Amino acid sequence: MSTGEKTVTTRRSVRYELAEGPGVLAECRDLTQRALAAWFGHAGARGREPVEDVLLLVSEVVTNARLHGGAPYELCLEGRGRALCVQVSDSSPHRPVPHGPHRAGRPSGHGLYLLQRLAAHWGTVTRGRAGKTVWFEVDVLR
Repeated sequence: MSTGEKTVTTRRSVRYELAEGPGVLAECRDLTQRALAAWFGHAGARGREPVEDVLLLVSEVVTNARLHGGAPYELCLEGRGRALCVQVSDSSPHRPVPHGPHRAGRPSGHGLYLLQRLAAHWGTVTRGRAGKTVWFEVDVLR
């Protein structure tokens, strides 16, 4: 859950400080959906394939941060022309590692595969003692 603190640097860029809790995933999805609708209008509406891709990837990255990264502490959203860039920072310095070749029948381990398939670009940035940031970009206006 966010601490309620929000820093807006431009009309199409926002940073949220997150607090630990079971509602952080739903909150990150909601914040992302609101940004998509505000910045991309009809193209940012639920039900559109790129929007659903963004929301799925937010779910994957935030869930991975909760399971493997300590805790997500920041969500950053930035509208970049036709795309949305999402950054999720957590307290672990360890980069995500694939669980080997993708196998659709596995109950988990699909997050990095989905990032590779659905994001235009993605990566990680180590933040030293502050952990790391996993980021991705999806073309909303295809």
